Parts: sequence; structure tokens; C-alpha cells
Amino acid sequence: MRIVVVNWRDSGHRFAGGAELYATRIASSVAGTGAEVTFLTARDVGQSAADRIGQVAAVRRGGRWTVYPWALLWLFRHRRAIDVVVDCQNGIPFFSPLAVGRARVVQVVHHVHHDQFRVHFPAWLAAVGRWLEGPVARRVYRNAVTVAVSPSTVDAMRSRLGWRGPVHVVPNGADPAPADLPPRASEPTVVCLGRLVPQKRVDRLIDAVDVLRHRLPGLRLHVVGGGREEAALREWAARCGGAVVVHGHVPEAVKSDLLARSWLNVTLSDGEGWGLAVIEAAAHGVPTVCRDVDGLRDSVRHGETGWLMPRGAVVADVLLWALTELADPATASRVAARCRDWAARFDWDDSGARFASLVEGATAGGWLPGMPEASVAEFTPRDVPRRPGARVGPGWVLVEQCRPGDLLVSLRAAGAEDVTVRAASATERLLGRVGDQSFGPVPFGQVPSLGEDHRSQPRS
Repeated sequence: MRIVVVNWRDSGHRFAGGAELYATRIASSVAGTGAEVTFLTARDVGQSAADRIGQVAAVRRGGRWTVYPWALLWLFRHRRAIDVVVDCQNGIPFFSPLAVGRARVVQVVHHVHHDQFRVHFPAWLAAVGRWLEGPVARRVYRNAVTVAVSPSTVDAMRSRLGWRGPVHVVPNGADPAPADLPPRASEPTVVCLGRLVPQKRVDRLIDAVDVLRHRLPGLRLHVVGGGREEAALREWAARCGGAVVVHGHVPEAVKSDLLARSWLNVTLSDGEGWGLAVIEAAAHGVPTVCRDVDGLRDSVRHGETGWLMPRGAVVADVLLWALTELADPATASRVAARCRDWAARFDWDDSGARFASLVEGATAGGWLPGMPEASVAEFTPRDVPRRPGARVGPGWVLVEQCRPGDLLVSLRAAGAEDVTVRAASATERLLGRVGDQSFGPVPFGQVPSLGEDHRSQPRS
């Protein structure tokens, strides 16, 4: 198969983030099946117009905004040599179905930008963005196979974008943490890992640490990552008496050491498709405090691998409560073990195989409003018929975007006995397997009352 992956940036771009890692790893996985894969993306300063990323050919055209018309032109010119387009949407879609004719399109949605457009653009331009992401995209991609990276992203597509087509879930994978890591710091240490952009609201975390540093002597915040806000955040951190260090981009070994020494990871983003940094921290045994928003509510298991904070919460109070609980070595050890167990369930090879299965055989039909997004059938163990995207284990099969009645009839026709069909849980759908047992919440004390924080005025 000849496959083109279209993404705003590639992993070598100076502003690359989780979406770029996902696109790069998925492209490599699909190439590993023997497909001929091209990665079509923007060209950053210092990048060549064409080269290779492992088994994948990279083609770079245009910049932040001009990549969209350049990509459509390139796809149109090469449409007869393309079998499948993997179209990665980062707010504004590429609208590849308009250029590729009969080629199949698999659309990838990381998260819904509907509410974030107003953060970055004036009102009129934000309205244009919402129109393109919603009504226009629904029309253009109506015959595409759509993939989201988390169940809550699917929910947001249904509720905010009015998406009515089938949406499959293929989560991000994770890399294991290095084996030889330093011990946890003796003083309360917080890390914030990710791109430094306005919607991450790192300035509000710095404000909270500035409030707490007088109550928790030795408190440190390490901000790791780069982005447009880096210089401004360095200035903002300078007033915190050395309690906050903005590192910028650091080598992987340095990042792992900082994570391993930390007690807690914090992200105050107002929405994500997933929490790649959350899982990376969990792999190092570090829990996360974050807002209860799209994506993050899937990557954090509340009360087990971290805590979900409702909007309007007093950030400083929640941090103080979490750090106080984690000061107990026995509690911290239990939480760390549960974090590592959770992170170990995500694997890039498995995600790549799930995506490749959809590329090979999934179709856009099969879902109706009100139907479960994914169904689980449990039955007396025996061989069952395979279907693209289905996950099969001993005595169960998990299928997305399939009418429960059709699944029941299919299994009974194949000779399966004692068949029961139910809706899959969000965790089952995310992990692609049945029988995941929750290890139960850690017996923490009462969470403090959460209300509006009026003690500090955030910069943005």
C-alpha cells in the first residue's frame, strides 16, 4: 500500500509535541507492515525539503499556515499514486478528501479545539476556526474512517462538533523509563512537563508555587519543555526566590532524572487529546494533578495514579494537599507502583498494530446515534470471526462502531455459546482489552474544599 501521513509538523520541528510523536510513531509502525509511507508536513527553519525518517520518506512544504495549501497541492498532484491518506487534524483539518479522489482517508483527531480558538485568535477568526473544525469538517470527512486518541475526545467530538460518523480509538503508546534512576528528592518537588504555550497555563502553576513556598520550605518546581512562552515564563519564575526553574528543552537522560526526583507532576491545561506527559511521568512512578478535562481524565485514574481537579479549584490548596499526602514514604511507594503499572499498559507497538488494522480494512459505516461506541461480547471460549479493528481474547471480543445486535448474531452464527453483549467501558476501549481490574483508590484523607482562587492573579 502507498500511504501518505499528513501532519502539521514532524518530530524534528522546534515546536513539536505529542501530536507529532503520535504521527511519527504511527507512520513508522505502518511502514513496518511493508507499506510505502510518506510523511507530508511543514518545513521548519534548518529542515531539508525531503529526507528519510527511518523507513518513512519525509516531504516538507510551507510553514505554519502555508502548509495547508501546499499539502493539498501535493496530494492532488500525486493522487493516482496514493492508496490511503492519514490526515492528522490539529484544529484546522487539511481537507485531504478534496484532493485525493478515490484514495481512502483515515482522519486522526487528537482533541477538539472548539473552545481553544478564542484563546489564540480574535473573535472573528476563532469563529472561522470553529466553523471549519465542525460543520465543514463533518461534511468533507463524512466518508472517512475517523480515529481519536481517547474516549473523552470521542465524547467531545459528539457533543461539541456534532460528529455523527463512527470514531475509533487508538491511544498513544509509551516508552518505559530507564532502569537506573536516582531516588526521589528529600524535599517536595514538582515537575511540569510539556510544551510551553498559553493553553498549558504554566504561569498559574508558578503562581501557586509562589504562594506555597513560604509554607513548604524547600519546595521546588521544575518546568521542562520548550515553546513560545519559554522566555516569558523565565521572567515570571524569577520572582519566586529560586523555587522555580524553567529548564526548557533538556536531553532525555536529564528529563528522566528530573522526573524520578519529583513527587508530583502537574498540568493545568484546559484540554488535551491525551496526557502523553502524564503517562511519561507515571512510567517514572510520579502521579499527576490535572484539571478534569478531555484527554487528561482518560490518562489519569483519579485517586489511583493522580487526581482530577475541577475547574475553579484553588491550585495552591490542591498542591499542598497532594504533597502532604505524598510526604508519607509508604503512601508515595504505593502510588508510584500503581503509576508504573498503569503506564506499562500503553505500548507503541500495540498502538501501531491497532492503527494498521484500521488502515487495512475499516470502513466509515456502521455507527448510529445512540449506539454504544464500543461493545464487548463475552462467551464460552472458542474461535471467533475476525473483523478489522477487533480485539480478541479468551472468551471475549471487543469491537468498535458495531451494532450490538450484529455482533451477537455474528458470534452465534460462528457457534459461540452463552454469548452476552454489553457496552465497553472507557478503560476497556482505551486499552483494547477486557478484564482490566481497578486496583482501588489509595486511602487518602479528605480532599480540601475546592473553590475559586482569588489570592493570585494569573498573568494570562
